[in-house]
Amino acid sequence: MSFLNTSHKGNVRNVIFQENGEWFGVALEFNIVETGDSPQEVMMLLDNAIKGYVESADKAKLSIGVLNQNIDPEYELLWNSDINSIQQGDKKVYSITTQPLTALTL
Repeated sequence: MSFLNTSHKGNVRNVIFQENGEWFGVALEFNIVETGDSPQEVMMLLDNAIKGYVESADKAKLSIGVLNQNIDPEYELLWNSDINSIQQGDKKVYSITTQPLTALTL
């Protein structure tokens, strides 16, 4: 595995989707999943979770492997779906984004 993320640089890919009326947000490289009542709430919760995760990994001097985890195939499939065809099975994709870690950890 080649490590792309460190606590001071890199990117995290996010998918926000709805399934069975519930909203979910996933930070793919960190295997963080948040739920909420709206896509906006999920985005905010996911940003806060990512920030805390990266700061904790840095503070504890954990291996950079925690910032470059194997991605759940279900979420990788959502990431690779065509955003113009936002339905993936029973999941409706709201957004797929990439965020630089520096924007979340300043």
